[in-house]
Amino acid sequence: MADGEDKKAKKPTKSERDKGAEQAVKAERGGKAAAAPKAEKGAKAAEGKDGKPEKPAAPREPEPKVPARLKVEFEQAIRPRLAKQFGYKNRFQIPTLDKIVINMGIGEGVADRKKVESAAADLALIAGQKAVVTKARKSIATYKLRAGQAIGCKVTLRKARMYEFLDRLINIALPRVRDFRGLSPKSFDGRGNYTLGIKEHIVFPEIDYDKTADVWGMDITVCTTARNDEEARALLTAFNFPFRQ
Repeated sequence: MADGEDKKAKKPTKSERDKGAEQAVKAERGGKAAAAPKAEKGAKAAEGKDGKPEKPAAPREPEPKVPARLKVEFEQAIRPRLAKQFGYKNRFQIPTLDKIVINMGIGEGVADRKKVESAAADLALIAGQKAVVTKARKSIATYKLRAGQAIGCKVTLRKARMYEFLDRLINIALPRVRDFRGLSPKSFDGRGNYTLGIKEHIVFPEIDYDKTADVWGMDITVCTTARNDEEARALLTAFNFPFRQ
């Protein structure tokens, strides 16, 4: 009997139920009233000063790509000149630039790997492209060299980056070389490729001399589609390569 009386006492009365329903209705109305001003503010924010809804911002147009200066010069002036000079009837016979390979050998990297990483970072600034770390192919005990050890870095440039690097090399870097007297005209390999060496990589304007701890040299190989050295020399001369007379 006592348990039955406790259960009856716990059940809410009709008045208590009515009060609970009224409180739930008031809470729901209060939530709607609070949400209304926020909705009005959002609507006003979407409207402009004139009361009209603002148009969504137009997507930004991509910047037009500017072709490399030397590439434009080659297509407009150098190609017709070479065709007339060698009597080519087919435009595909005219020699063109294929690629430029920049190689830096870091002999000190055998003892300190950080110097190779520093050289690779400088080469990436010069070329505008990430450099590849080169590793030794075999072990040489005389030089304390092990196979797979980092000993240098290189970059291969093609298309627009190749022309841009060549422009900076001819017009900015080479004139800054100390005691520069021109490039050797005998550095062709017989198959239309030309290689030149630079003793100090700091001649490029991308390198900050004050922040550079070491100075390294580099080999630059210009690969062309020429069939012989005569055609390659004429092509590079048309690009204003400063050959020694």
